[in-house]
Amino acid sequence: MTTREILEAAAAVRPRLALLTEAEKNAALASMADALVEDTAAILAANAVDKENARGKISDVMIDRLALDEKRILGMAEGIRALISLPDPVGKVLDEYKTPGGLTIRKTSVPFGVVAIIYESRPNVTSDAAALALKSSNACVLRSGKEAFLSANAIVKALRRGLAKAGLPEDMVNLIQDTSRASATEIMTATGLVDMLIPRGGAGLINACVQNAKVPCIQTGTGICHIYVDESANLDMALNIIENAKTSRPSVCNAEEVLVVNAEVAEKFLPMLKARIVTARAESGKTPVELRLCEKAAKWVDGTPAGDADFDTEFLDYILAVKVVENVQEAISHISAHSTHHSDAIITENAENAELFMKSIDSAAVYVNASTRFTDGGEFGLGCEMGISTQKLHARGPMGLMELTSYKYIILGSGQTR
Repeated sequence: MTTREILEAAAAVRPRLALLTEAEKNAALASMADALVEDTAAILAANAVDKENARGKISDVMIDRLALDEKRILGMAEGIRALISLPDPVGKVLDEYKTPGGLTIRKTSVPFGVVAIIYESRPNVTSDAAALALKSSNACVLRSGKEAFLSANAIVKALRRGLAKAGLPEDMVNLIQDTSRASATEIMTATGLVDMLIPRGGAGLINACVQNAKVPCIQTGTGICHIYVDESANLDMALNIIENAKTSRPSVCNAEEVLVVNAEVAEKFLPMLKARIVTARAESGKTPVELRLCEKAAKWVDGTPAGDADFDTEFLDYILAVKVVENVQEAISHISAHSTHHSDAIITENAENAELFMKSIDSAAVYVNASTRFTDGGEFGLGCEMGISTQKLHARGPMGLMELTSYKYIILGSGQTR
């Protein structure tokens, strides 16, 4: 099918989706999760081809982002099943009141209709997006990057089989077969067919969608995430948090990219940091983190001199830019100038500094004494997520079920005229 035909097929099932009961949606989710597990062998075979085709074209870290194994597929299935226990977001009465003229006005949550997701090399986005769309009564149109296309195609085949087994139209979940820029442009401009567009990927993809979309577009996050180590910080805690935020999975948008350190602790802390995430990792056979140091940081440890662009780069790799500042106010100023408003953290034992940081940092998620890696739909109790919104209109932060609904007003009268 052409891109246009797929979009039209998705739009055609909007009326059926709007009438689905919670029980029907939950039964379909269970069937989709079962089909995903049943098709593990086929999905892994497709993923192996994707990985082989990508070798030498993308970094090893990005290969890991693309890779699937049995555990990850089981995790994807569990992410779908987790939505079953969550309340149906559709049909909620958000507000209700009576006017002086006797009208009853209900503000009620409704699905958007057709949600399109353009994403790059993370196959798990395929199942997360499809499941969230179904539970929120939206049709889903997925457009994968070419690196992950075979994996995404195998996943969608399983999900559509699960839908059919549950007695629902397969066109509730769709995958665009064309991975060229032309298909992306067609989705961005599909006025009347696409009700909401969500780009998930690097800055280039997100900017292209924001600048060119004629359909409503949610700006999801490039993640230049900061951690600030205050002068009162527990340094052992800081090491644990930074190691997790930088190295647990550097290819994701909630990984730390910039470390900001108070000058009062820099002399002691930076050698501790290098010993932990550079030397110790190299000695144990793990990939060491490359430290890109400002001039002040370079006084205390060896590393690569930071260039002008390093504090504005989402590395998605084992690279950490390091900035030394004089106080919390300078830390806030630096972060505000360079943050993408995704996730930023302070490590401190000073309650006043923590309060100042929380009020001053204008990001979707602001942490005190915790890793930025928690900015995730599953970790926030949302089941899974459609993406991390870094804008302020409609949705902000991890986008779960409620963020995939809009609302309308239902007005009940008894013959009133104006």
